[in-house]
Amino acid sequence: MVSAGWGWLVEAEDFWLEYVDAHGDLHEGPLEVMWPTRFEAAGQVRTFPSYRGQRNFPGWYWAATGAELVGYESWVELGQLMRLDCDPGVVAMASQPFRLSWRSGCRARRISHTPDYFVRCRDGTGVVLDVRPDDRIEPEDAVKFEVTAAACARVGWGFERVGVLDPVLAANLRWLSGYRHPRVRREPVAAELRAAFARPRGLLAGACAVGDPIAVLPVLFHLLWCRELAVDLEAGLLSAATQVLPVPVAAEEVGGGADASAAAVAG
Repeated sequence: MVSAGWGWLVEAEDFWLEYVDAHGDLHEGPLEVMWPTRFEAAGQVRTFPSYRGQRNFPGWYWAATGAELVGYESWVELGQLMRLDCDPGVVAMASQPFRLSWRSGCRARRISHTPDYFVRCRDGTGVVLDVRPDDRIEPEDAVKFEVTAAACARVGWGFERVGVLDPVLAANLRWLSGYRHPRVRREPVAAELRAAFARPRGLLAGACAVGDPIAVLPVLFHLLWCRELAVDLEAGLLSAATQVLPVPVAAEEVGGGADASAAAVAG
């Protein structure tokens, strides 16, 4: 049996999973049978509600990771989506990827929970993500998160409950996300920028060393988003004086990208 805390006990074999594939067909079965599914390619098992007076703002975000639309149900979720999209360790993500249910104790009614995101990492591992601000977690929600974490652990997935991004990080990600599309990239400007920032220097100074900043800055912001150049996104709002650093060659060789700055974005 798996203890979920607070006196709740869940039979390990009682975890049941439902998901919708890319064609809209529903599939279901025990978690330990269904877990190999590529949930990063699944459809949304739950649609976002829409009604008069709605206080949250659902929508669709175009993720450069995977070049596809990913749903979000609030500004808090949108912030976390941008964080994931900017993380070189993430290769795919899906919104509302599955519904997990279980029976607790002697209760006849099954309890269900739909996590917000399933994330596939570059190393092949999976992470289940729930997005909820710290001050909006009710006792029932806390139990669901705890049981979901226990279920994820059984099949080797990570589980994270995340909340509101640091405001400086969020503002910088919002700015850089405007330059995330591959069409922003221009050669040989990108190569010249990497050469200009072979040593740390100010953002605007390095851009001016390459050419007209009006033409060069969009490419620079794209490289910062892609982590081909490194910057501390939590130290302060991006400005002309922000120090831009080269990405260590060793980090690129092992496929980690800008590991030094990734920690800042991972938040």
